[in-house]
Amino acid sequence: MAYPSTSNANDVSHSEEFKEGSKKSRDNLAANLILNHDFSNGLDSWHPNCCEGYVASNSGYPQNISASPGNYYAVITNRKECWQGLEQDITTRVSPGLTYTVSATVSVSGPLQDIADVSATLRLEYRNAATSYLFIARTSVSKDGWEKLEGTFLLSDMPDQVVLYFEGPSPGVDLLIKSVSVFSPSEFRKFEEGVKTSWKNLVDNIIKNHDFSGGLDSWHPNCCEGYVASATLDYSGETSDRSRNYYAVITNRKECWQGLEQDITSGVSPGSTYLVSAIVSVSGNLQDFADVSATLRLMHQDKTTSYLFVARTSVFKDKWENLEGTFSLPDTLERVVLYFEGPSAGVDLLIKSVVVSGPTFSEIRTGSIEYVSGGKEITLNPEFDDGIQCWSGRGCKIVLHNSMVDGKILPASGKCFASARERTATWHGIEQDITARVCRKLAYEVSATVRIFGNNVSNADVRATLFVQTSDRREEYIGIANAQATDKDWVQLRGKFLLNGFFSKVVIYLEGPPPGTDILLNNFVVQRAERRPPLLAKVSERVDYGANIMTNSNLGNGTNGWFPLGNCTLSTGIGSPNTFPPMARATLGPCEPLSGRFIIVSNRTQTWMGPAQIITDKIELYRTYQVSAWVRIGSNAAGPQNVNVAVGVDSQWVNGGQVEINDQRWHEVCGSFRIETKPTKVMVYVQGPVAGVDLMVAGMHIFPVNRHARFRHLKDQTDKIRKHDVVLKFSRSDSVSTQGIPVKVRQVHNSFPFGSCVSRSNIDNEDFVDFFKQHFNWAVFGNELKWYWTESEQGKINYKDADDLLNFCASHNIETRGHCIFWEVEDTVQPWIRALNENNLMAAVQNRLTSLLTRYKGKFRHYDVNNEMLHGSFFEDRLGKDIRTNMFKKANQLDPSAMLFVNDYHVEDGCDSKSSPEKYIQQILDLQEQGAPVGGIGIQGHIDYPVGSIVCSALDKLAILGLPIWFTELDVSSSNEHVRADDLEVMLREAFAHPAVDGVMLWGFWELFMCRDHSHLVNAEGEINEAGKRYLALKQEWMSNAQGHIDEQGQFGFRGFYGTYEVEVDISHSKKKIIKPFVVEKGESPLVLSIDL
Repeated sequence: MAYPSTSNANDVSHSEEFKEGSKKSRDNLAANLILNHDFSNGLDSWHPNCCEGYVASNSGYPQNISASPGNYYAVITNRKECWQGLEQDITTRVSPGLTYTVSATVSVSGPLQDIADVSATLRLEYRNAATSYLFIARTSVSKDGWEKLEGTFLLSDMPDQVVLYFEGPSPGVDLLIKSVSVFSPSEFRKFEEGVKTSWKNLVDNIIKNHDFSGGLDSWHPNCCEGYVASATLDYSGETSDRSRNYYAVITNRKECWQGLEQDITSGVSPGSTYLVSAIVSVSGNLQDFADVSATLRLMHQDKTTSYLFVARTSVFKDKWENLEGTFSLPDTLERVVLYFEGPSAGVDLLIKSVVVSGPTFSEIRTGSIEYVSGGKEITLNPEFDDGIQCWSGRGCKIVLHNSMVDGKILPASGKCFASARERTATWHGIEQDITARVCRKLAYEVSATVRIFGNNVSNADVRATLFVQTSDRREEYIGIANAQATDKDWVQLRGKFLLNGFFSKVVIYLEGPPPGTDILLNNFVVQRAERRPPLLAKVSERVDYGANIMTNSNLGNGTNGWFPLGNCTLSTGIGSPNTFPPMARATLGPCEPLSGRFIIVSNRTQTWMGPAQIITDKIELYRTYQVSAWVRIGSNAAGPQNVNVAVGVDSQWVNGGQVEINDQRWHEVCGSFRIETKPTKVMVYVQGPVAGVDLMVAGMHIFPVNRHARFRHLKDQTDKIRKHDVVLKFSRSDSVSTQGIPVKVRQVHNSFPFGSCVSRSNIDNEDFVDFFKQHFNWAVFGNELKWYWTESEQGKINYKDADDLLNFCASHNIETRGHCIFWEVEDTVQPWIRALNENNLMAAVQNRLTSLLTRYKGKFRHYDVNNEMLHGSFFEDRLGKDIRTNMFKKANQLDPSAMLFVNDYHVEDGCDSKSSPEKYIQQILDLQEQGAPVGGIGIQGHIDYPVGSIVCSALDKLAILGLPIWFTELDVSSSNEHVRADDLEVMLREAFAHPAVDGVMLWGFWELFMCRDHSHLVNAEGEINEAGKRYLALKQEWMSNAQGHIDEQGQFGFRGFYGTYEVEVDISHSKKKIIKPFVVEKGESPLVLSIDL
């Protein structure tokens, strides 16, 4: 039996060109669309645009610029305008819809003092329309130095002519260009398949004997037999010429999983992305085709085994096919085996040319093969082994030390450390330019060992910050990490970052302490972020939901099981409520009455003194517990008193609920908590009134919450308030009966607002934009509209970022909320405003209102007028109580179309007495009474451990005002993404099932661009996690589809969510389908829509 021929384009040969691998520019790696890309043929295919040009070599003009030996470069001279340069027509070699990467090496020379900008631009010419221009990239070039110019472009349509040109320096300055490349991923694929050797030979192939030229050495047939054949070998097993190509034949296979394997443990490491590529075939007893798979067998440190799918392809009998895929290992493993499997028993598996390599194509495309494989360090000389080489002072000096203060300060590791000295501003510190070693859309981890010294400062905040200059010259500062450093010892600073857009410069630096205080740095490491597996939900499948874990809660045995925290006294009394508190009742349903007995805590000399229990052994990790109790305070209290249920977890404490009491009545305290790391000790206690005030506690319950039981109730409620009965009435002009005609109804969009926070840098990331456009219909800007962003310095107003975001949203039909006009919390007010006197502050407030709302009149549907008025009073304290009302009135006057909101946090969770629903209601009523046009209620929703009944209770209370309620900044946080998904589902279902809620805004969804850790739906590099999958599943659940037939009355009825629909009617006798759009809106009576066929 003959095997498939190997004499085809899939052969892998080692040409001399690719043996030089690392010496070649990556421009030579792909099918370059540029003709004469290296100017080896002079200016052939190139055209100087209204100027002059020629080609020079290493010995040519200018004398002090040296190209690599044998390289040529174009010199564009006699330039009279900045737009004059060098161009090439690429019309016939580009197509719309593909992303192309442009790369060039450029320089300048001539009469300039410092630097000049060089740009790559496309000129798009149309026969019947004006010529347009598309910016690609820009870089700053120092005189007589070479720089990389890189960017991308995508054509939305196909112009009649597409010209790539280079421009930019001032008139009289010569432009120098060498090594220009333009390619796309699809062209790369064609190149990869068509040449004798692929790029994979340029990187380290970790597979031993990858081409089977050494027989089956390093390979192992798994429970089957195998041998190596050549192109001329048949089943007789004749010896072949070693100069030919070889392939493995895996035969006598009794099971589909039997195949060929190789141990690759020593060649792989966690956090790296590996590309697997092989050429495979099948032969033997099969009729058509078979699937061939590449799989990893992983042996973990605990000796358990798991399997990781890599790739699969369908192979026709006696034909060769490429099998390609990628994998990343989440952690260090005992053993990693790559194996090929798949065809049915009795079918022979054929394999040749197996490659496993570290860098992915995207990493090669961005020119960083040598840097991006997992774990490699981005910072050079990270431990100062080479002195301060590669490091510099940012506004200050840096000095290398073996020790300081007569040996009292020594390195935490290594032999030396650096200090940033003579700092005269907080942003002064130590920095390194990492531009050439980082890539966009990849996550990096940062770790540093730091401390401070001098100026009588014993502790200060030290921050790691990223300065980014984007390709369009914008500047961004990205906070990465911070740590409270001391002058006593070294501390660790850790964080992560990701670059969204194309950049021309990236600098990482340390800053933060007051001027005059030195920053000491022992090491500073930046490397590719390790990809860690998600935590699995570690909660038992069986739990007694609603069961109280507190001992002797009804006090039937006196105070047994309780103990006094501190030197207070516990006794019991009778006369407390016999019913459960309302929020516990809503969760538990019908319950036995409470005993009416309560604990009396007297002789309290500290606010934290109260009744306590140890519950360590009763707590399950990742389980959400609800807290409920009745509480009361003694009659000797002077003014309002806070009472709090606290959960002490080792040295930390968790807020289990809080209430403010100002009378002699019993009050409900409610809350929730969850523990996610194994504790040594967990203690629950009740605290709060000032010393000397007695505290009374009754009916204390802590119980695990059955969320799914409530979900069933919420689904029924959602069906009632978010759906409408619809009757489609069909008619035909020819009077032919419509009865029995098939009908399909499909919802295209749900009209309920689901939005997200978005920042300016996010829209430079195509992956972020794709997810955002597809899954959200509203947006709110993270910082770009806030006063401290638009006017950080007095009189210097910058709306550029807000304009960019607003234009982005408008282009995708996304509605926007304006957050926020003012922020009442003093720490968020910029220093120049805090320094103003009363008259100047009032003028500044009026200017802010006029500037913002005049510029954006009619463009923002909502405004948060004065953020967090329950938690701050900066403007009210300085300008009087009326200022809040005046802000609302003036905003309404300037933009009557916008709905004006109050906005605050911890309203919905029971853990903050400052922002209880009752206090929020009173604040809104006070504003309205003074004439403030409050149009909506914003609940931020930064919530931990949400419990549906508690959230719903807050919504019910706020709903009495009759104003629309929005969750404006919703996020949930858990290190376990399954638990995070559950938390998110609680909040989304409660919101969607409540008639007073008109919209939900998430406070972000992409890792590293959230205000809280462990709250993202999409991981930094674009992988949707369990929380993201839950969000998408709920969005899908809340879409309606129906199908059936038109009845004898010519009607088709269904019940569906509000939104946009399409109905498809299949008229079989005319062999056509009619599709009609329609909209379902809120209403009481059935919606009847007439559709003419």
